[in-house]
Amino acid sequence: MQNVSNVATFAEPSIIGQKSENVVSEGERAIALDTTFVLFFLALDLGQASFTVGLDGLLSMLALVTFIAVPYFLPFSSEKQEFRSWLIGRIVVAAAGLTLGLMLGQAVGVMLPESFRFVPMTLLIVSAIFSCYLQIYGMIRFRLAR
Repeated sequence: MQNVSNVATFAEPSIIGQKSENVVSEGERAIALDTTFVLFFLALDLGQASFTVGLDGLLSMLALVTFIAVPYFLPFSSEKQEFRSWLIGRIVVAAAGLTLGLMLGQAVGVMLPESFRFVPMTLLIVSAIFSCYLQIYGMIRFRLAR
């Protein structure tokens, strides 16, 4: 049986008044936040691996650039912010991840144990699974008919 507050969340906006705007904005922030974590850990992992000029380095950078822009097109029910401001924020997060990844790559084996080399990929996998769950749940969650 559903909680009354959960049912009211998906009800007609005129029934619950101003609260529906807050619920939508919280859902929007959750979508941006989970993909931002995945972007950060992907950039951290790519920054830790030394930049190569070959095909693997090119594909890694292509994956990073793709993941900066593509989550903007994920479906959610709120108004989307301007693409330019979205992209600038994502580029800042990716640059911070690359910088910290470069620093981590230099510190592993010197100041940190060798096992720290696998931390960014582990965190990337965990955050990607969590993000995938949230995206699928957002698409198939129970909604009342209007």
